[in-house]
Amino acid sequence: MKYDIEENGKDLYININGVSGKKEKLLDAFQQCQEGTCSCPTDEYKNLESLEVEENDNSIKLHLKSKNGEKFNKEEINRCLDHTSKSIEETQDLFDIQ
Repeated sequence: MKYDIEENGKDLYININGVSGKKEKLLDAFQQCQEGTCSCPTDEYKNLESLEVEENDNSIKLHLKSKNGEKFNKEEINRCLDHTSKSIEETQDLFDIQ
């Protein structure tokens, strides 16, 4: 999974590529972030007003809109995406072993 993050004011746009075979797990993880129940090592979800998700065959696009008066910390969002990717890879490896 490869991703890039673009900042536009207080909003973030994240393009994630190479999600083939992992898309459903990633979408589930992003839903948990949206609900504030994710396992990411950050509290950035507290700044989230809305999360729009657009999915294609091998990519996912996210639009994170922050709450009024808040701004996302791009480094913390990077940590969250890296954590999510690693968690999904580890889960996938477990399934591949069995």
